[in-house]
Amino acid sequence: MNPISIPAHFDGRQILLDEPCELEPNAKLIVTVLPNHDSERESWSRLSAEGLHQAYGDSEEEYSFDLIKDPNPDYEGR
Repeated sequence: MNPISIPAHFDGRQILLDEPCELEPNAKLIVTVLPNHDSERESWSRLSAEGLHQAYGDSEEEYSFDLIKDPNPDYEGR
């Protein structure tokens, strides 16, 4: 059998495969524990928010509508 990756999760007692897979008895496995998605997502969200704050913070210069060269005819915010 060629090596394959199968998503799985730990339910607090045992490791459960998330997709059906037929394994031979005594098949050799490697288990990789991934970081908690919530903490990783929180880190990416915080990084994104910091980038947006730097790009659009209070010190950002305001631009007037007359500086727009190609107006968007579908824009309704004006």
